[in-house]
Amino acid sequence: MSRLPLQGLLVLEFSQYLSGPSAGLRLADLGARVIKVERPGTGDAGRRLSIKDLWTDDSSMLFHTINRNKESYTADLKHPDDLALVKKLIEKADVLTHNFRPGVMEKVGLGYSEVIKINPRIIYGAVSGYGKEGPWKNRPGQDLLLQSMSGLAYTTGNAKDNPMPFGLAIADNLCGSQLVQGILSALIRRQKTGAGALIEVSLLESLLDFQFELLTTYHSSGKLPKRSKVNNGHPLLHAPYGIYSTADGHIAIAMVDIKQLAKAIGCNELMAYDQKVAFSLRDEIKSVLAKHLLTQQSAYWLQKLHAKDLWAMEVLDWERLTKLEAYKVLQMEQTITTSKGKEVTTTRCPIRINGERIFSPKPAPQLGEHTEAIKKELIGKL
Repeated sequence: MSRLPLQGLLVLEFSQYLSGPSAGLRLADLGARVIKVERPGTGDAGRRLSIKDLWTDDSSMLFHTINRNKESYTADLKHPDDLALVKKLIEKADVLTHNFRPGVMEKVGLGYSEVIKINPRIIYGAVSGYGKEGPWKNRPGQDLLLQSMSGLAYTTGNAKDNPMPFGLAIADNLCGSQLVQGILSALIRRQKTGAGALIEVSLLESLLDFQFELLTTYHSSGKLPKRSKVNNGHPLLHAPYGIYSTADGHIAIAMVDIKQLAKAIGCNELMAYDQKVAFSLRDEIKSVLAKHLLTQQSAYWLQKLHAKDLWAMEVLDWERLTKLEAYKVLQMEQTITTSKGKEVTTTRCPIRINGERIFSPKPAPQLGEHTEAIKKELIGKL
């Protein structure tokens, strides 16, 4: 793509691990120049956070997945000379992001009130775990902990199962995405008014927003939602919504009329039920359906269901998914080559602009890789 929409914007990323860097990744994909400001010697703590002991060169695979297409500038924010140079960078920046605990940036003189004195037009994006006020403000903002205490862990699994978290860092990813939304909206306003902005998001607020449907129902009824005893897919939805075993695998069935489903799969026992009892007898209906689906293979059931345009799909793992034409046509993969020559296959930006996909093959930076070049270009000092 000849010109990405954020080309010309300068972002300073004082972020580590996932939430802040995931926001920086998306801004970089969309054309912004993202400079990671890292601690000398160690850098972003995510450089050492391993995924199943997978490493490329001297940084973790995790670091490479969310820090490609960025530059690295090292500075000791507690050292007056380094801090003075960072403030020179802030003078020229459009956006600054950090995901430190409340008070950390203020201690080094880079809180919002200090930064806007340096650059009144800057968009200052701050990520926290629980917000900057209240008794939890200094608790560790870690994804599993947030999933657990936000109620999210009670939405997955069956009724008798223990609380079950998502198998990925959903809080970090959602919060990073919402930070991008806030930054983009503030950039639009700045274009109109010239005013900068403080954008604040937290992992907890992102997860509460994620559960808006469940929380609204709870506030309206005063009752906690209950997971199905069997084949739970969503605590607020009636049968048959869920994932079911077949003779050779699993299929997912979404919102489907009970009578139509019974006819499509030839289940006489299921014909005894109708939509009026789809929630009140949810577990009973699901148990009947689950028993019936075990008698044939997934392909057999999907052919029957799709012939009637009923909502059902096979449950796939990544090995099977990535071999399918429906996956390949999306072109969601890209290969990046690290500075040490190792190739890494990762995902691309999922956004298309005017029909064009966005590929960003530039690898994640080595720690301090661009420090001297940035000093020369943006600060005028070697």
